[in-house]
Amino acid sequence: MKEIGFLAAPPPTDEARRMFDEDVADTGHVMNTSRLWAYRPDLVAGLFELLREAGTAAGLSFRERGVLVAACASAAGDSYCSLAWGSRLAEASDAGTAAAVLRGTDTGLTARERAMAGWVRKVAGSPHATAGEDVQELRDAGWDDPEIFAITVFAALRIAFSTVNGALGARPDAAFRATAPPAVLDAVTYGRPIEDEPSKLT
Repeated sequence: MKEIGFLAAPPPTDEARRMFDEDVADTGHVMNTSRLWAYRPDLVAGLFELLREAGTAAGLSFRERGVLVAACASAAGDSYCSLAWGSRLAEASDAGTAAAVLRGTDTGLTARERAMAGWVRKVAGSPHATAGEDVQELRDAGWDDPEIFAITVFAALRIAFSTVNGALGARPDAAFRATAPPAVLDAVTYGRPIEDEPSKLT
């Protein structure tokens, strides 16, 4: 029986095929996360629409989005999103900066980016231990309160996405071995391992 993670692969639907086609156009292959979310393409579409709205409300540039997701994913122990967004951050900056964010050292970031990265790690790791002083650090770095709210919502939604993928056993795509920069691959020493062979839909 075909499987995706710990579940049987869902039967194909028109909505799932559209999602797979978008993956192929964007990355050259169908991502394991899409194969898993083929159970409910409508739910992942809704989740990503919320993410887009939160990102817009926070005024995030593509590089800032990369910093946010890489910092959040690494703090949560999510290898999949760390590899995906670490690679995107490397494109928006450089591989050394991306690897530093994944390792939590934040070399190469601006003060504004460092404050955001530190905040989302707290959101991912211990949200009930945050304090007003943590929020003030964001303000001091130039983020205003509406942006701080939106950043926090964005991080929480990414954690929700990662939680579903991780809990149900979705492994990073084999393609990451060839597409992720070596520095990013070396930095991701946590989470589920990259799959051994590419997943097939046939």
